[in-house]
Formats: sequence, structure tokens, C-alpha cells
Amino acid sequence: MNTKLKYLTGTLILGVGIGIGSISVAQNSETEVQNTAETYKQLNLFGNVFERVRSEYVEEVSDKDLVETALNGMLTALDPHSSYLTEEDFSSMQVQTRGEFGGLGIEVTMENGLVKVVSPIDDTPAYRAGIQANDVITEIDGEQVMGMSLSDAVSKMRGKVGTDINVTIIREGEAEPLEVTITRDIIQIQSVRHRVENDDIGHIRVTTFNQQTFPGLKRAITEIQQEAGNELIGYVLDLRNNPGGLLDQAIKVSDAFLEQGEIVSTRGRAEDDIRRDNATPGDLANGLPIIVLINGGSASASEIVAGALQDHQRAIVLGTKSFGKGSVQTVITLPGHGAMRLTTARYYTPSGTSIQAKGIEPDILVERVAVVGQLDQSNRISEADLRGALSNPQNASENENDDE
Repeated sequence: MNTKLKYLTGTLILGVGIGIGSISVAQNSETEVQNTAETYKQLNLFGNVFERVRSEYVEEVSDKDLVETALNGMLTALDPHSSYLTEEDFSSMQVQTRGEFGGLGIEVTMENGLVKVVSPIDDTPAYRAGIQANDVITEIDGEQVMGMSLSDAVSKMRGKVGTDINVTIIREGEAEPLEVTITRDIIQIQSVRHRVENDDIGHIRVTTFNQQTFPGLKRAITEIQQEAGNELIGYVLDLRNNPGGLLDQAIKVSDAFLEQGEIVSTRGRAEDDIRRDNATPGDLANGLPIIVLINGGSASASEIVAGALQDHQRAIVLGTKSFGKGSVQTVITLPGHGAMRLTTARYYTPSGTSIQAKGIEPDILVERVAVVGQLDQSNRISEADLRGALSNPQNASENENDDE
């Protein structure tokens, strides 16, 4: 509709616009024909390869497996966060966003053909087994991960509750690979935990952003206020190792501490495809000071919250630079065939900053120090390290400014 309106406006303003428009339409039609012909040519190539594989591959492969693998390959080649979801994967994802699912309890990504741990989820089998952020999983039950897709590896790690799985991991600082046995369990994510520190500081730990997060935050604040009473002097919002989750929950959590102003904007492929979400009146913390804790495992929705509170100077952000995932994925259902997860937009903090492949820089840098006195950030994986990660659209303009 917008394109049509622009075209009509141009015709009304320029008296000779009709003739010029006719030439433009003809050129566009020719381009569309060429594009369509090229599309059919590429589809024909796909069909030829598909038939050759069906008839000549050394082992029989079902059409369903071939098509699903082709779809997943097409999507995963775009960026690290786009993928094809089988019906089983889609169902599992829906359960996960509700806050309960079966598995080990780790957020993972694929890097250089291996599975890398972004962060373990608190109080899950993986967490209790000692799995750490940045661990590299090389084998699952004795089977090499190299050559698997991320969805295949995740499927291997899922299984019947109560059964054991053996994973081989490589960890920085360890001379030999580690063998870890983990017992699968139902992962019931309590996304928000809280406690009162020193009788006057409310500590709120948010482990993920699912449908239970905002209601859990409200309960946590209410209970902290009841316990601390008039002694309450402020809050610590702990988003360390929080891999993200639902965008709407990140917006609601940010809104909980803001009275007004933009929380986040998302910008898609088209120039006019911009959405802005703004805060509504009402601060659940009643204006008390807030410290937000982040680290290299804080990603996506966590970065939206940290960026919004930082830009509005509502909170001091403390810790180390966050993961840097500044993209939005839309899950598009494919009736009878699962769904596709497609990166459709980048998000920007209220100041207009894209943190894609950059991360949120803390106001106060506080490195986590290991027992031996070494810093643990030297080998921390970030969005920028992922193969095929989206570029930051602001890098080019910043480089131009630097040259000046």
C-alpha cells in the first residue's frame, strides 16, 4: 500500500510523470521477467540434484529427509539464528517458551562445525554436572558432532527423562577432553529468583525470558518489598548468563522500571519497516536505584533490558561486555511441516545504537576472576565470533567518522 501511495503522489505532483512512469514500469517488468527466469533456472538445478541424490546415492534416503535437510541448509547458511524446525522441534520450542521442557538445560550454538555452550541454565542437569559457558561439545554418546547440524545435535541430547547421556567437551585450560555424564530431566525453568541481601538490597536473578518472566518479576518485587519494608534501598537485576528469549517479555521487564520513553526499536528489510515500543507510566521499583549485572553470556532479550535501562540512565550496568546478539527472529509456521525461524529485523537501543556483534558495554567493568587469578573472558564466545553472523550496520559509518 505504501508503494502505491508514493507512486500516485509522484504522478499528481509531476505533470509529465505519467510518461516517465510508463517507461519505468516497462523496465521493471523486464527486470521481473529476468528475475523470474533466473529463479526457475535455480529451482531446476535443485530439482536435478535432488533426483540424482534420490537415485544414485549409496544409501536410500527418504524425500522428507532430503527436503528438510535442504531447507535447513538454506536457512542456516543465512546467519547463525535462522533454521528450519521439524514438527518435533517446533513443538519442543513451544514448550520451552512456556517455561518447561525436557533436556539437559544448556543454551548452545554451532561454531566451526561443533556445538558451543553459550550458557548453562541455573539448577538444571547440565549446570549441576559442571558444564560451563564456552565449553565445546565434540562427541555425544561417542558420536562425533562434526558433520551434524545444530538441530541434529540438539535432538541427540534430548531423550527420555532419567536416561544418561555422555558428552565429550573441550574446555580452555584443560589439557585433555573431559568426559561428562548428564542425566536427562524435565527442565522446569524458574525464570526469576530473588532474595534480600544485607536486609536492604533486593537481588533479582532472571535466567531466561519465557512467558513466566514478567509475572515472576512482579512477584519477586512484591515479596522483596514486603520482606525489606522501609529498609529497602535498591535492586540488583542479575542478567548474567541469560541467553534471552521472548521479545515481549524483555519489553515488559524494561517497562517495569521505566516511566516513559522508548524501550527498543526493531528495523526490518524495508526502510519503513520500523517498530518502536515505548514505556508506560509506572515504576515497580518506585524510583529506587538499580544495578544491572551482565557478562558475555547475556544475550538478546537480556541486552534489550540492559540497553534500555542504561540509555535512560535508569540503571548502572556492571560486569563485562554482553554477547552482542542484536537480531530478531520470527517463527513462521508451515502447516503440516513444522516451522521456520527466520531473522527478520535488527533491534536498536533507545539511543539508536545497534549492539549486533558488539554487545552492551558496561558502565563499570568488573571482570570475573578465577581462583588462580586469571580472567575468564579471554576465550568467551560472542555473537561476532559466530560464522555467518549479521554485520553491524553502524560499523561503516563509524569507520568513516574515524577516517575523518
